[in-house]
Amino acid sequence: MSLPFDPIDEAARQWEQRWAAVPAMHAVTSLMRVQQLVLANLDALLKPLGLSFARYEALVLLVFSSRGALPLGKMGERLQVHPTSVTSIVQRLEAAGLVTRHRDAVDGRIVLAEITEAGRALVEEATERLVGADFALGDLADDELRALSELLRPVRRAAGDYGP
Repeated sequence: MSLPFDPIDEAARQWEQRWAAVPAMHAVTSLMRVQQLVLANLDALLKPLGLSFARYEALVLLVFSSRGALPLGKMGERLQVHPTSVTSIVQRLEAAGLVTRHRDAVDGRIVLAEITEAGRALVEEATERLVGADFALGDLADDELRALSELLRPVRRAAGDYGP
């Protein structure tokens, strides 16, 4: 449903009559709307493969690990999600045969998620789809994408995503 006006511009116009920080309100509202749009597009691309973007990210993280396996706690840290979310993601991936869960041989208290060959193959297929669709950001040029990432870096750093 396309509107004949930009609803975020209209919200900013209304906001300005009542409160301050119009540029921040406009930017955050735009950012949140784009996040919704991009995530919906990514999930739609991955749905035929039985994946969501969150499950795809977990599989990619395991592909990137040297042994193809990581403790669930470390996965949560790196994916920057709550431990309950990691458990849910890994359970779904395990049910689909894309990962296995087992106790660490050295420290039995640690539960590892390990990617299967089927998981590795699915990551390749899913990545092809995402890259082919420019990760749903095809309306931006590479230099604009790099600039966007750099614009958001200070917010992520201030939130504690990573150190100085």
